[in-house]
Amino acid sequence: MNGWLFAAAVVLGGGVGATVWGVATGPLRRRVVAQNLSTALACPGLLLLAQGYDRPAYVDLALVLALLGPVGTLVFARLLTGELADDPPRARGLTWAAAGLGAAVVLALCVAEGPSRAMVKVLLTGALLIGGNFVASQALSGGIAGVRGG
Repeated sequence: MNGWLFAAAVVLGGGVGATVWGVATGPLRRRVVAQNLSTALACPGLLLLAQGYDRPAYVDLALVLALLGPVGTLVFARLLTGELADDPPRARGLTWAAAGLGAAVVLALCVAEGPSRAMVKVLLTGALLIGGNFVASQALSGGIAGVRGG
């Protein structure tokens, strides 16, 4: 087992395990935040697995997850607007922590890859992951100020 696989095991075992528990239990506001964070933690885990096993196909899976995960959260935010309006979730700290983890993983992988097409794909995945989860987190907490309906 190399360092990349150990880091992936820590991220997937600890982070995704905690989000599965959050989705399965608790009030609605905790469940939607946990659903959003599962993407933010599974995607860096897949990137670490791709590096550890030397399988570029895992990066493709992480790219698709980084694109579709926040979109799924936005769908939940739209469908549950009424229920979340009374008690909106507040996950600013968790959002920043997940973004920091994603940025650290992307930075480490870019250093390991060096300048190449693979590095561009990792950077794109990181940008989609971090940006998408910030937008989804804002939508869950009541919308973006100045936007109609937000």
